[in-house]
Amino acid sequence: MPKGYSRLQIALHWIVFALIVLQYVLHDAIAEAWEAFEHGREIAFNPLVFQHVSTGILIAVLAFVRISVKMKRGAPALPEEEPALMKLAAKVTHLALYAFMILMPMSGAVAWFGGVENAAEAHEIMKPFLLALIALHVLGALYHQFVLKTNLMDRMRTADKG
Repeated sequence: MPKGYSRLQIALHWIVFALIVLQYVLHDAIAEAWEAFEHGREIAFNPLVFQHVSTGILIAVLAFVRISVKMKRGAPALPEEEPALMKLAAKVTHLALYAFMILMPMSGAVAWFGGVENAAEAHEIMKPFLLALIALHVLGALYHQFVLKTNLMDRMRTADKG
């Protein structure tokens, strides 16, 4: 089991994070386009709509790449002194993050390309849950760094040499 993450794993982590932030920040154009679609109005070309759709697809692709790299290379173990309940919470949170990084783009694509309103509703329902998971992930990292002082955050800043 590696002691830290590889350069590729670290890069993928931060790239996907930035892309997800971009999706939330630039969300208005796709929401307006979907509303126009629902009301039978013509959807004018908007580069921010294209950005949202293509970035969503990219996030899903990169999530699969992350999973593949993790399966081949592994990931560092959680600190031994960490309570079992916290280890379980970390595993469940990471699994849920990966699931949402795949399910949100899939539901968005089915809604956008297939015109499936239920997929759009599922996409909207997942948004606050993904935000909550990201907040939990960040709070967990900060808790490790500043309360437990495990220096866990270094693993996402400095690549493992091994």
